[in-house]
Amino acid sequence: MFNFENYGELLGLVQNSILAAAILGVVGGLIGVFVMQRDMAFAVHGISELSFAGAAAALLFGANVVAGSLAGALVAAVVIGILGSRARDRNSIIGVLMPFGLGLGILFLALYPGRSANKFGLLTGQIISVDDPQLTWLSVISLIVLVGLLLIWRPLSFDSLDADVAAARGVPTRFVSLAFMVLLGLIVAVSVQIIGALLVLALVVTPAAAALRLSASPIVVPALAMVFGFVSAVGGILLAIGGSLPISPYITTISFLIYLAARLVGLRARPRAGLR
Repeated sequence: MFNFENYGELLGLVQNSILAAAILGVVGGLIGVFVMQRDMAFAVHGISELSFAGAAAALLFGANVVAGSLAGALVAAVVIGILGSRARDRNSIIGVLMPFGLGLGILFLALYPGRSANKFGLLTGQIISVDDPQLTWLSVISLIVLVGLLLIWRPLSFDSLDADVAAARGVPTRFVSLAFMVLLGLIVAVSVQIIGALLVLALVVTPAAAALRLSASPIVVPALAMVFGFVSAVGGILLAIGGSLPISPYITTISFLIYLAARLVGLRARPRAGLR
């Protein structure tokens, strides 16, 4: 199942992929904390479906696939941010957008006459074949997301914990929510290009969910989420290089095992905390 002969030479060929995985793991884990606090895991999947549709349309019409992915993700993020201020409205909107985006994406891919590898890559990712332009796009957009999160960190944290109190205290909750959705759309769009529309949750939701099982600290949780995301993404690539399977099963399996371990540790810690 694994063959680590010439492993060092293979590592040199996938440096861009390792860097891309590290960036995605860190940024995805960080923004995932707010996704979990705001109960928006479903929104991540909805945005990824529209991003997939935009990328598939760009592939069909010969346009820039990254630009198409960004356009689809931002449209979904803005629509959800404006119309889905309440959880019930948000879930219904996402439930409408997801099949619409997935259907459009499948239609565009069915009409695309090119290589089947390009079609399959939009669903499951192409992280092993990350080139310099893709890495540049990913780095720039990830930096924008990080800076944006730092700028709205305090009001976003307040709004995520108690939106009603935040609004009463004068926090511009509608603007903060929309800004967060745009940042989420950006990172989901580049994630779709690298790990595929079907696997975004593994790096944006699962690491943060695991971190929240271990701590409630506003400092520890983001740090753990970034570490878990980094280990899942980079570890998946390192295993895939020596393995015979596609990279996606390795990333998702590592991410799930981290969550499972965190959940077990969290369950053991609760009875001890109750005895104190």
